Amino acid sequence: MSRLSIKTERRKKRIRRAIKAAAGDRPRLSVFRSSKHIYAQVIDDRKGETIAAASSLEKDLRTSLKTGADIGAAKTIGKLIAERAVKNGVSVVAFDRGAYLYHGRVKALAEAAREGGLKF
Repeated sequence: MSRLSIKTERRKKRIRRAIKAAAGDRPRLSVFRSSKHIYAQVIDDRKGETIAAASSLEKDLRTSLKTGADIGAAKTIGKLIAERAVKNGVSVVAFDRGAYLYHGRVKALAEAAREGGLKF
Protein backbone atom coordinates (compact mmCIF):
# COMPACT_ATOMS: atom_id res chain seq x y z
CA MET A 1 0.00 0.00 0.00
CA SER A 2 1.17 3.47 -0.73
CA ARG A 3 1.57 6.02 2.00
CA LEU A 4 -1.37 8.02 0.66
CA SER A 5 -3.77 5.07 0.69
CA ILE A 6 -2.73 4.19 4.24
CA LYS A 7 -3.53 7.73 5.35
CA THR A 8 -6.86 7.60 3.52
CA GLU A 9 -7.80 4.31 5.19
CA ARG A 10 -6.88 5.68 8.61
CA ARG A 11 -8.98 8.80 8.01
CA LYS A 12 -11.94 6.70 6.85
CA LYS A 13 -11.74 4.42 9.89
CA ARG A 14 -11.40 7.38 12.27
CA ILE A 15 -14.45 9.11 10.79
CA ARG A 16 -16.51 5.91 10.74
CA ARG A 17 -15.64 5.15 14.38
CA ALA A 18 -16.74 8.65 15.43
CA ILE A 19 -19.96 8.39 13.44
CA LYS A 20 -20.85 5.00 14.93
CA ALA A 21 -20.23 6.34 18.45
CA ALA A 22 -22.28 9.50 17.90
CA ALA A 23 -25.08 7.89 15.90
CA GLY A 24 -26.23 5.49 18.59
CA ASP A 25 -28.77 3.21 16.94
CA ARG A 26 -29.40 5.37 13.87
CA PRO A 27 -28.53 3.89 10.49
CA ARG A 28 -25.76 5.62 8.56
CA LEU A 29 -25.85 7.11 5.09
CA SER A 30 -22.55 6.07 3.55
CA VAL A 31 -21.21 7.78 0.41
CA PHE A 32 -18.61 6.47 -2.02
CA ARG A 33 -17.47 8.39 -5.06
CA SER A 34 -15.20 7.28 -7.82
CA SER A 35 -13.92 9.22 -10.78
CA LYS A 36 -16.88 8.11 -12.91
CA HIS A 37 -19.77 7.36 -10.51
CA ILE A 38 -21.26 8.04 -7.07
CA TYR A 39 -22.88 5.53 -4.73
CA ALA A 40 -24.93 5.86 -1.52
CA GLN A 41 -26.19 3.30 0.99
CA VAL A 42 -28.23 3.47 4.17
CA ILE A 43 -26.71 0.82 6.43
CA ASP A 44 -27.96 -0.59 9.73
CA ASP A 45 -24.70 -1.44 11.53
CA ARG A 46 -26.39 -3.36 14.35
CA LYS A 47 -27.95 -5.86 11.96
CA GLY A 48 -25.19 -5.55 9.37
CA GLU A 49 -27.56 -5.01 6.47
CA THR A 50 -28.20 -2.44 3.79
CA ILE A 51 -31.61 -0.79 4.08
CA ALA A 52 -31.49 1.23 0.85
CA ALA A 53 -28.97 1.82 -1.93
CA ALA A 54 -28.66 4.00 -5.01
CA SER A 55 -25.91 4.62 -7.52
CA SER A 56 -25.31 6.37 -10.81
CA LEU A 57 -24.72 2.93 -12.36
CA GLU A 58 -28.42 2.02 -12.32
CA LYS A 59 -29.79 1.38 -15.80
CA ASP A 60 -32.56 3.98 -15.83
CA LEU A 61 -30.19 6.65 -14.47
CA ARG A 62 -27.36 5.91 -16.90
CA THR A 63 -29.56 6.91 -19.81
CA SER A 64 -30.91 10.07 -18.17
CA LEU A 65 -27.66 11.37 -16.65
CA LYS A 66 -24.97 12.98 -18.77
CA THR A 67 -22.29 11.48 -16.53
CA GLY A 68 -22.21 9.83 -13.14
CA ALA A 69 -19.38 12.05 -11.95
CA ASP A 70 -20.92 15.50 -11.63
CA ILE A 71 -22.97 17.44 -9.11
CA GLY A 72 -26.19 16.84 -11.06
CA ALA A 73 -25.74 13.08 -10.71
CA ALA A 74 -25.00 13.48 -7.00
CA LYS A 75 -28.23 15.44 -6.49
CA THR A 76 -30.21 12.77 -8.34
CA ILE A 77 -28.69 10.00 -6.23
CA GLY A 78 -29.33 11.99 -3.03
CA LYS A 79 -33.02 12.37 -3.82
CA LEU A 80 -33.28 8.72 -4.84
CA ILE A 81 -31.60 7.38 -1.70
CA ALA A 82 -33.82 9.57 0.49
CA GLU A 83 -36.94 8.37 -1.29
CA ARG A 84 -35.93 4.70 -0.90
CA ALA A 85 -34.93 5.10 2.75
CA VAL A 86 -38.17 6.85 3.70
CA LYS A 87 -40.10 4.13 1.85
CA ASN A 88 -38.30 1.55 4.02
CA GLY A 89 -39.16 3.42 7.23
CA VAL A 90 -35.91 5.33 7.87
CA SER A 91 -36.09 9.09 8.29
CA VAL A 92 -33.16 9.87 10.61
CA VAL A 93 -29.61 8.83 9.67
CA ALA A 94 -25.99 9.64 10.47
CA PHE A 95 -24.06 10.96 7.47
CA ASP A 96 -20.83 9.06 6.70
CA ARG A 97 -18.74 10.96 4.19
CA GLY A 98 -15.95 8.38 4.33
CA ALA A 99 -12.54 9.90 3.70
CA TYR A 100 -13.97 12.63 1.46
CA LEU A 101 -14.29 16.29 2.30
CA TYR A 102 -17.81 17.66 2.71
CA HIS A 103 -17.53 19.51 -0.57
CA GLY A 104 -18.69 19.24 -4.17
CA ARG A 105 -20.43 16.01 -5.05
CA VAL A 106 -20.57 14.74 -1.46
CA LYS A 107 -22.17 17.98 -0.28
CA ALA A 108 -24.63 17.99 -3.20
CA LEU A 109 -25.71 14.42 -2.38
CA ALA A 110 -26.19 15.29 1.30
CA GLU A 111 -28.25 18.40 0.58
CA ALA A 112 -30.45 16.52 -1.91
CA ALA A 113 -31.00 13.75 0.65
CA ARG A 114 -32.10 16.36 3.19
CA GLU A 115 -34.51 17.84 0.66
CA GLY A 116 -35.81 14.31 0.01
CA GLY A 117 -36.82 13.86 3.65
CA LEU A 118 -33.79 12.45 5.48
CA LYS A 119 -32.69 14.16 8.68
CA PHE A 120 -29.06 14.26 9.78
